[in-house]
Parts: sequence; C-alpha cells; structure tokens
Amino acid sequence: MIDKRTYLWELIEAGGIYHLLKGSTVQEVLKELVHNIHKQKTIEGETLLKAILEREALMSTSIGQGIAIPHPRNPIIAKDEDQFCALAFLEQGVDWNALDGNKVNTLMLLVSSSAKSHLKTLSEITFFSRQDDFIKLLEQRASRETIIRYIKDTEQMWK
Repeated sequence: MIDKRTYLWELIEAGGIYHLLKGSTVQEVLKELVHNIHKQKTIEGETLLKAILEREALMSTSIGQGIAIPHPRNPIIAKDEDQFCALAFLEQGVDWNALDGNKVNTLMLLVSSSAKSHLKTLSEITFFSRQDDFIKLLEQRASRETIIRYIKDTEQMWK
C-alpha cells in the first residue's frame, strides 16, 4: 500500500501548527496539545493522550535542542490519510528530561498508521532538527507558511 501522506509538510498541514501552548509539565502540555489539535475523526482525544503519555513514561521523547517528538508507541490509526504531525510552540520551556539538559519549547506530535511510515517520519524530523536553518525557524516561531515552504523545498530536493 502506498502512503497517502508521504511528506512531512503534508503531515504538518494535516495536523496544524499551534502557538503559545500552555502548561508547565509534560503532562499538562500534552493534554493541552491534544485538546487543541483539530479533531481527528478516527481517534478520540483521550485515547491519543493516553497512548502518548504511556510512550513518554517509557522514555523521554526529547531529541535535544529544545525539541520533543511525542508519539504513541504503536500505530493507533488505521488509514494512511489520517496520519498527521502537529507542530506546537510552547508558551514556556518545559523540563522533558532531555539528554542535553535543555528545556523543550517545540513539540512535533506524530501519529502514524504503520511502523514503516512512523520510522520514516521520525527519521525526517530528526534530519530537520539537525539543520541550523530549521532550528532558527523554530526558535523564531516562524509562520506556518514559512515552515511548510522550508520543509517542502527541502523534501523536493530529495526527489
């Protein structure tokens, strides 16, 4: 089966970009994010939050440089077209037990339909999170259009 959404920019368009997410703990921030994301018809908010918190309890999803990638441990949606990645900028940095010791101020919530697409997207997010230009966009809390354009242009170079 071919993924309906194969690019990170498409996943972010599906999930949205959120600014000034409130909360002072991992749990508070994740609850606020799940509450704010557009309603996915295929998954209940409480089910998603529970799956994300269970994964977070195993090990922090912080990848350093102020970024965390919370996600369910296993795929919890069935259709490729229901996958999404929600990008969120926090109102204040949150201690996420990051190995680099930095507080997290940016989240990229990933919800995938298969292990294959999940790993592919995690790999892409990790790649982008190591690019100075992308990190600057996140630090500046750039507009939705600017972030999507940067990711889309970069992904198109891979073709």
